[in-house]
Amino acid sequence: MATGLTKTALTRLIAEKLQLTNKQVAAFFDVLTETAVKETKKNGVFIIPGIGRLVKAERKARLGRNPQTGETIKIKAKTVVKFRVAKSAKDAIAPVKK
Repeated sequence: MATGLTKTALTRLIAEKLQLTNKQVAAFFDVLTETAVKETKKNGVFIIPGIGRLVKAERKARLGRNPQTGETIKIKAKTVVKFRVAKSAKDAIAPVKK
């Protein structure tokens, strides 16, 4: 499995680039996370400019299948959270080939 930046490594990287302390950057991430959860819960969407948006979506009740027994089961309706990547981020990461 590929490894990426850990929270600690990302915090250090941003702290160095912006000449801030690790505590200040960690506090920023905490506030960002708290705000994202609160706003998505309240308004159904939270936008991070240039990166994407968190969207609250409703899934309808449906019929599913138990893979072990093959038995048909009812799956209840529920609320889920989806992340939609911004077009600019998508194009920068995986440009469309022509």
